[in-house]
Amino acid sequence: MMTKGNGTRRVVVTGLGVVTPIGLNVADFWSSMKAGKSGVSELGGFPLEDLKILIAAQIKGFDPKVQLKGYKRDKIIMHADRYSWFAAAAAAEAVEQSGLEFPLENPYRTACIIGSGAGGLTTFENAYRDLFIHNKRATNPLTLLRIIGSSASAHVGIEYGIKGPTFATCSACSTASHAIGIARDYIKNDLADVAIAGASESVINYGTMKAWQALHVLSPQGCFPFAKKRNGTVLGEGAGILILEEYEHAKRRGATILAELSGYGMASDSQDMVKPTVEGPSYAMNMALQDAGIEASEIDYLNAHGTATRDNDINETKAIKEVFKNAASKLAISSTKSMTGHPLGAGGGIEAVACIKAMQENWVPPTIGLDEADPECDLDYIPNEGRALTVNYAMSNSFAFGGLNAVIVFGPPPA
Repeated sequence: MMTKGNGTRRVVVTGLGVVTPIGLNVADFWSSMKAGKSGVSELGGFPLEDLKILIAAQIKGFDPKVQLKGYKRDKIIMHADRYSWFAAAAAAEAVEQSGLEFPLENPYRTACIIGSGAGGLTTFENAYRDLFIHNKRATNPLTLLRIIGSSASAHVGIEYGIKGPTFATCSACSTASHAIGIARDYIKNDLADVAIAGASESVINYGTMKAWQALHVLSPQGCFPFAKKRNGTVLGEGAGILILEEYEHAKRRGATILAELSGYGMASDSQDMVKPTVEGPSYAMNMALQDAGIEASEIDYLNAHGTATRDNDINETKAIKEVFKNAASKLAISSTKSMTGHPLGAGGGIEAVACIKAMQENWVPPTIGLDEADPECDLDYIPNEGRALTVNYAMSNSFAFGGLNAVIVFGPPPA
């Protein structure tokens, strides 16, 4: 088993921020979850041409001039890619909730780890169209800076004067969970006191839809995790950001502590780019539980990776049974991707926020569209309507292309 650092410092969450297809902030996002609202709609905003998949979970009504009006230090944020806008807006919400005043007294003790599975693909596509379809002689001078996968972390770091570790993670659908886990370990091992962590994604354009369509994993109807009728996932977009803080640091300043980031585990299937194993996800879940110092039976709610692809949902069900044993049948599980679509690299950040809100309100969100479960997905996937449930510990699963698995466990604020 991978050896973690000897750090004994505890890490807590003091701020949350999201931008999603069902809400441009945490309050609206959570309200939509409680209503079981789907963010999936007809594609729009770009030429559809010969696309056969004509739905996605797109973010609508996002105006950077409104959402980022508080940005002062970063002079070119309005010229950034859409994925950087989402990250910047989610970070601003999380920072505001945390009550931290940036730049901090020692900016070298603050980290900014914001990942993206694909970076500025929409900028890339627009540049391609300019050069090869519209026959322009040059691209926008900021094209390269918009495309880079670390641009979001750089923009946020500039705005808040962060001079500590600032970089991006990139591990497909596990990107956000890896960013959060790495940031947590930086704090735990005394390399930082505060971190802004998560991920952002905005890849819904013609080229990306065409590429995903070729994989034959997109549904033309909707995102129905664990359902017998499921026939693929639905692309989404957005950002999920957490403010992580060393416990004593947060306590000294009188911060409101939302949860403790109790455990983090990761593993690689090391087998195939698209076919998952049971072993890798199981190992990551067990590692997170061991790191948190709790038994599997102490997890009250599990936010599943739950993509609504046939292999993933069956495989995740088997992995949960492997880890939770007899407790699996009693565990409350849901896939919030049924509402947000699959936001790719941002998924783990958005779903971490859902876990913490579930803990705060003792209410767990549903898996909507689950009218009849697949017989091979026979656990309690909270069909269609959320429910009241006391949640002390929550687990969030992220399992990515290439077999890249990351799992996070959140616990109650330290007594």
